[in-house]
Amino acid sequence: MEREQYVVWITTRRIKPGTYEEFRRAWRPREFPEGMLRAYECFSEERSEVVGISTWESLEARERYRLSDVEAERQQAMASFVEAENSGLYLGRELEIPKA
Repeated sequence: MEREQYVVWITTRRIKPGTYEEFRRAWRPREFPEGMLRAYECFSEERSEVVGISTWESLEARERYRLSDVEAERQQAMASFVEAENSGLYLGRELEIPKA
């Protein structure tokens, strides 16, 4: 059965020039949290901007992770590479793309 609605967490980070590989190692969590359904890493061609997109089974699951020690450690590890950050929480759905 397809879900009608997902919790979607999107974070955009501008990172310091030349730090993409170090940032990427720091960005990846040491364990993927319970309640996370999917996660995506999107980056600009010059690798100066990274967008993380994750879908969650519930608002509560995302909030548990956001407040966890694992996420605090991850944020601390990324901090020296990040110039700017913007984050938002959304409710969304997957669109069906008609087949030709």
